[in-house]
Amino acid sequence: MRKTLLALMVCLFFVSFASAAPGAVRCGKLLDVRVGHMLSDQVILFDDTGTIVSVGAAASAKLPSGVTPVDLSSATCLPGLIDVHTHITFDPSANGYAGLGISVPREAVTGVKNARLTVRAGFTTIRNVGATDYTDVAVRDGINDGEIEGPRMLVSGPPLSITGGHCDNNLLPFEYHNKADGVADGPWAAREKVREVIKYGADVIKVCASGGVLSKGDQPGTPQYSFEELQAIAIEAHKLGRKVAAHAHGTQSIKDAINAGIDSIEHSSLIDDEGIALAKQHGTYLDFDIYNDDFILQEGAKAGMLPESIEKEKKIGRLQRENFRHAWQSGTKMAFATDAGVYPHGDNAKQFAKMVEWGMKPIDAIQAATISAADLLGWSNKVGVIEAGHYADIIAVNGDPLTDVRILESVRFVMKGGAVVRNDIASK
Repeated sequence: MRKTLLALMVCLFFVSFASAAPGAVRCGKLLDVRVGHMLSDQVILFDDTGTIVSVGAAASAKLPSGVTPVDLSSATCLPGLIDVHTHITFDPSANGYAGLGISVPREAVTGVKNARLTVRAGFTTIRNVGATDYTDVAVRDGINDGEIEGPRMLVSGPPLSITGGHCDNNLLPFEYHNKADGVADGPWAAREKVREVIKYGADVIKVCASGGVLSKGDQPGTPQYSFEELQAIAIEAHKLGRKVAAHAHGTQSIKDAINAGIDSIEHSSLIDDEGIALAKQHGTYLDFDIYNDDFILQEGAKAGMLPESIEKEKKIGRLQRENFRHAWQSGTKMAFATDAGVYPHGDNAKQFAKMVEWGMKPIDAIQAATISAADLLGWSNKVGVIEAGHYADIIAVNGDPLTDVRILESVRFVMKGGAVVRNDIASK
């Protein structure tokens, strides 16, 4: 009897912890990200599941009995932001050989810390593309179970890599016989690895198609996975209901990944006109992480990045930014992707200013982090806009991000699924 009563009390605790009461938010300004227009004096109503019921003018809003809106009448509201390329369990301090001293449990703890920083910075949804031993799966599950604070997460677990590739561990000598969890060579081995990571919790498949900047012994422009291997990965993932993100700096690897049917190209640094045309033809997203060049060149050596990595970044960083501008002006689909973990988590919004500096208008960059990112994730019916039927994921800032996009670096209010995560506006 006592065990039954205790179990009932535990269940009631978690139900009450996870449940949200019906509520409302009153916004002085509200950005309609679909059309890029600012609406005045709006009220957002949401139900006890944290789902938006209605959005409309405050003068005509009918509030349920007992509901007092959160007062953001002095602020500008936007949908919760989305970052489609993060490494939530990584920190810049674990670069190079320092990373060899990070245990799997410690990496998971780092992920808990970074999840909190990320959601409090206004990013209520992320896609995590690469973690050791499924630590990102553990963080995602802890958030979903209401045990820790963080954003909604789609996670990849270990990224797929060829032996000795960008996503293998090349820091240890031969006698350790060390390989990363995601290593798979050949089309059928790659298919098997896709099945394995899905078995252990992956929502999305991450594959390293080319060399990289922060890996030892390779070059960003060098192809790694073959077209046949990339095609096998894409077919297997899509068959099992997962999208695929391909790390691809190199020109040929970008084109191989697009032709193989992969859904998004990460970094895209050395894309050429043919690659841009292919991305447009296939509807492939290009995800350029154009802020972290600043961090790598300014702070990378102090963070333990290998000297060869700094040199690679010097050669590729500006080219990536120029190709970002060219791809955007050419009409490709882009989502907001930062590679957070290469630089400190919580600074995700610093990329907005770089996107504007290199060719976008502020609304373009905001749409990349809302409606476009939601589309890439396959969650357009859940996140990315403040509309009925979507989660009540709402952020607020002081000022107008359409005139100064850097305002998004100072988010003052965050709501995720109808629950207030932070409210610095109320403390003014």
